[in-house]
Amino acid sequence: MKILVTGAAGQLGHDVISELAKRGHTPVGSDIADEINSQCEYVQLDITDASAVEKIIPEVHPDAVIHCAAWTAVDAAEDEENIPKVRAINADGTKNIAEACRKIGCKMMYISTDYVFNGQGETPWKPDCKDYAPLSVYGQTKLEGELAVAETLDKFFIVRIAWVFGVNGSNFIRTMLNIGKKYNTLRVVCDQIGTPTYTYDLARLLADMIETEKYGYYHATNEGGFISWYDFACEIFRQAGYETRVVPVTTEEYGLSKAARPFNSRLDKSKLTENGFMPLPYWQDALARYIKEIDF
Repeated sequence: MKILVTGAAGQLGHDVISELAKRGHTPVGSDIADEINSQCEYVQLDITDASAVEKIIPEVHPDAVIHCAAWTAVDAAEDEENIPKVRAINADGTKNIAEACRKIGCKMMYISTDYVFNGQGETPWKPDCKDYAPLSVYGQTKLEGELAVAETLDKFFIVRIAWVFGVNGSNFIRTMLNIGKKYNTLRVVCDQIGTPTYTYDLARLLADMIETEKYGYYHATNEGGFISWYDFACEIFRQAGYETRVVPVTTEEYGLSKAARPFNSRLDKSKLTENGFMPLPYWQDALARYIKEIDF
């Protein structure tokens, strides 16, 4: 299959391209930069430019598009001057991609987020739940992207993920390791609950999915149970051999974020196995493999 991957320079796009190439597919990367460090064919594409999308996707003529490109700076998305840019990328850009996929009849996979829900309660969110109530500009615009895909296409996957980390980018683990070098004690939020997602593992699952026609909404994070950011930080330092002390605090006590964070990021992933897909490995194992891959 020829598969166009948007956001090819990002954590997930990088790993998706590698996985597709390993399987003998023909990945074509795209991003806004003139060029990126990638072994596959690359096309420059600004997804917010509808005419460019309308021209380039038919020229590439992929069998599928895996749409990883997104504005993911959650706090910066709340700044008034950034809101039009965030919506242009996450909502309008996604609609541009979906429209182009519809015109050439190819399938589309859209990578979304737990932020489309209101983050309340303790019950894991099911993938087909429509009880949307995003708390932030980021969550709202990602939801608008979801709706654009579902309203435009029949052949689509919407895959929600959470707490993402990968080798090709910045993330919570890198932040903790960098700060842990400088300070003996850190305060980390303990009342936001979810599960991490390693892009290397997720890329395998996304490739498994795009090879099928089992369309619909899915949730995908690593296995290993639900944890808090505090729990995650403690395990990061334990595996890295740091002596850093971690102090649990509530979101209210921490008080530094512009954007409201969901307290409940628990995602129900049972639909994966129900549809014959292999779950991701435990997050503890993923963390160990990731730490071996990075220079810290």
